[in-house]
Amino acid sequence: MKYRTLGRTGIQVSPYCLGAMMFGAIGNPDHDDSIRIIHKALDAGINFIDTADMYSRGESEEIVGKAIKGRRDNVVLATKVNGPMGDDPNQRGTSRRWIMTAVEDSLRRLGTDHIDLYQLHRLDPTVDLEETLSAMTDLVRSGKVRAIGSSTFPASALVEAQWIAEARGFERLRTEQPTYSILNRGIEREILPVTEKYGMGTMVWSPLAQGMLTGRYRKGLQPTTHRGGSFKHYSDENRLDVVERLIPLAEESGIKMTHMAVAFAIAHPGVTSAIIGPRTMAHLDDLLAGADTVLDDALLDAIDEIVPPGTDVGQLDMAYQPPALKDAGLRRRATGDRTAA
Repeated sequence: MKYRTLGRTGIQVSPYCLGAMMFGAIGNPDHDDSIRIIHKALDAGINFIDTADMYSRGESEEIVGKAIKGRRDNVVLATKVNGPMGDDPNQRGTSRRWIMTAVEDSLRRLGTDHIDLYQLHRLDPTVDLEETLSAMTDLVRSGKVRAIGSSTFPASALVEAQWIAEARGFERLRTEQPTYSILNRGIEREILPVTEKYGMGTMVWSPLAQGMLTGRYRKGLQPTTHRGGSFKHYSDENRLDVVERLIPLAEESGIKMTHMAVAFAIAHPGVTSAIIGPRTMAHLDDLLAGADTVLDDALLDAIDEIVPPGTDVGQLDMAYQPPALKDAGLRRRATGDRTAA
């Protein structure tokens, strides 16, 4: 396994990052089996593990903690904060109050005294970003966190965070974790140029487009995967049309579809690592088998013809949506104030 520098942190990480979302109740509830998967990934040279407190309400962190016991010093450990961890409205978000509680809970579940990369799972529009960065800075200075990052932030928030850090002497966001795949290339337009400008590492999630680039989702076929087609993007005709064009392209190149998808993600110079999220040992074995896959310029050009650079074919249901698009009240004046006269 080769290694790349995570932004300008000096931390060396593998181009494959092991995503732990599927370990626990929402994926693989068998702790022992999940631990075996983690151990096999580590034995293969993957040294980067990403999880989050909200994955199976902390169960994923607990599994990862058990798996890395005795191997902690050889693992670059990343987790995230923001998602709901209880019914109390203050048990979520990125307020100083919650961050200080959440980090202690994550440290306990992970069985460690420090987190290598602590990430803001989503932008929290209810909290001043300066407040959040102040709290995250205190965690770094206390030694509980080594570096801080974000996940699925818009480019404007990434730039704002850098400016706040410079003006206030706070820790900078060192990484960003956006979605990126052949089907979703929108980050090539603004996100990746911004992360490259500020020297941020980029670990991309869902390089397989939530499984749509495995070849198991086809037009006219009922999905039989673990997710069962529960998201709307699985039935997006435009996405399915593109998949039907990518499958023969992979076959003609003699490359397995999953291997082509992940190799595409890590071929971009702005991408540090692609997060792979196996639920079973077979999933991991398949992805590891493609670790040495190289996409030549001709194949990348062919992909560009099918999905032009910087474009998204539809959108993942869990992708970032600006508040103004989610809340009609933010883009509509009061009825009586909508006329010019």
